Amino acid sequence: MNTHRKPQVCVLGSAEPGSRAYDLAAEAGEALAKLGVTLVSGCGSPATRIAAERAVQAGGLVLSIVPPAEMPPPDWPATVVLPCGMGDARNLLMALAGDACIVIGGRAGTKSEVHLAWLHKRPLLPLVGCGGWSDELPSNPPDERANSRILPWSTVAELQANLRTLGLVADAASNTA
Repeated sequence: MNTHRKPQVCVLGSAEPGSRAYDLAAEAGEALAKLGVTLVSGCGSPATRIAAERAVQAGGLVLSIVPPAEMPPPDWPATVVLPCGMGDARNLLMALAGDACIVIGGRAGTKSEVHLAWLHKRPLLPLVGCGGWSDELPSNPPDERANSRILPWSTVAELQANLRTLGLVADAASNTA
């Protein structure tokens, strides 16, 4: 079967430059690009912006859904930009735009996006071991319904394994000729 749509993964959350979470966000963005996964991001926090920047640098596709109605500056780290003009209501678009959602750290906006993703049965891939709200997600899901899978990661290799588990990327062994 010939498919045209690439897998899409949202990168949600926040982490400051110099932190391990920030560095892993950058590595995750590059890895997604190399795996042929479209990265979806608002690019508003340092962590989501660096993930997008590294994906673009690696030749990947990045869709940035931004809250205002105006286009961001030309140096915005995205290959496609969608200014939605919806303010915080854009969180629903972020939750729905991915086949799965990577969660890094996080504050109130991230929690909103994660809860919406949970309600719409999107798998969650929380970064653990780096502090922040994403550390709590595996043991404290949004509610008791088990709407979607929660697959934690603390290294990019674990993230890639989780993406394979979800069927979003091919197993490396099946890519060899």
